[in-house]
Amino acid sequence: MKFSELQLNANVLEALDAMRFDECTPIQEQAIPIILEGKDLIAVAQTGTGKTAAFLLPVLNKLSEGKHPEDAINCVIMSPTRELAQQIDQQMEGFSYFMPVSSVAVYGGNDGILFEQQKKGLTLGADVVIATPGRLIAHLSLGYVDLSKVSYFILDEADRMLDMGFYEDIMQIAKYLPKERQTIMFSATMPAKIQQLANTILNDPSEIKLAVSKPAEKIIQAAYVCYENQKLGIIRSLFMDEVPERVIVFASSKIKVKEVAKALKSMKLNVGEMHSDLEQAQRETVMHEFKAGRINILVATDIVARGIDIDDIRLVINFDVPHDSEDYVHRIGRTARANNDGVALTFIEQKRNRVTSKALRIFWRKRFIRFLSLKDWGRLRNTNRVRSTKTGTGISLKEKISGEKETTEGRKATTLHPGKNKICNSLFG
Repeated sequence: MKFSELQLNANVLEALDAMRFDECTPIQEQAIPIILEGKDLIAVAQTGTGKTAAFLLPVLNKLSEGKHPEDAINCVIMSPTRELAQQIDQQMEGFSYFMPVSSVAVYGGNDGILFEQQKKGLTLGADVVIATPGRLIAHLSLGYVDLSKVSYFILDEADRMLDMGFYEDIMQIAKYLPKERQTIMFSATMPAKIQQLANTILNDPSEIKLAVSKPAEKIIQAAYVCYENQKLGIIRSLFMDEVPERVIVFASSKIKVKEVAKALKSMKLNVGEMHSDLEQAQRETVMHEFKAGRINILVATDIVARGIDIDDIRLVINFDVPHDSEDYVHRIGRTARANNDGVALTFIEQKRNRVTSKALRIFWRKRFIRFLSLKDWGRLRNTNRVRSTKTGTGISLKEKISGEKETTEGRKATTLHPGKNKICNSLFG
């Protein structure tokens, strides 16, 4: 369906046309009409499905009609992280370019000047406030924020907010809002705690469930069964000849991120790190450098697994196994976005992650996944060649990822992923 077929006004359609948005995604097609009708909504949709536009466009459509109070906060959008808040704010700026709608992003980790700028936007009554829970509560506690006229309350990545311990914060913020409002909740999953929150703050909501607990079809997946002390060696061999333009390496903790980043830098690789110990200015600089291509490899915690919009990630490496299948989907979902191809590699420790790896084996059973044994890794370490777990023929690491055939000791190598040869060009240039 095209956006022009929805009941969006001329200003919104003009903005979409300027941004070259034409076709709706499934979540946009289903969510926008419901929100335009004024109904509460709970929508289950994965990152990368276009859900930000699914709630911004209908709200902007309503705000641009001029029927809401002036100089008042009319919409509050909650985000689990400052990075996602910034991303929503950027999309807000694009969509509202032709509309008299103002917005302010409110998040922590800033210096005093930015705090004052946030205070000014809140005090003057920006139409849309995009905020992380903790920082919004900090402003509310100082007594100058009026949320009594809010018409739209939106929770983005609601499951992640609850995972991060923001349930009480959300409930506290909700107390400042009028009972007569439209509440919209987007979540990647629907555990019991999300259903409980929905029952508490939503009024007879419509439901949309589009989440699919599987990775995108275009992602080539592989896993190494190895010991902890072998992981850096695998990366060293992987990048021996060439490094893809953009790689994200996910680690389980900020301490591990620092250790891995330091080790990769010692290999003379161009590395940045992203974790909660960094100041906001540092995090923004790192993300800017990564997006600009001046950093090739970003080592990060799950803080960037959801909600960060970078379309051309070539490779995702799970240095540590994710906690569950949903986290896995969101991590590797950083690649193969916007019709691009991508590769996801996961390191599975032989003993420590036995239960998790078993779950992932079941989860990946019908995928392109190939598991490499310790013997395969030893062969790779010594010769920079591995053997196909299916055919026994020798293939190079580059072939393993790309599916590109090449001659090895006078014989042709069988590809692991027929039909995926184009990955070689997109990944290794």
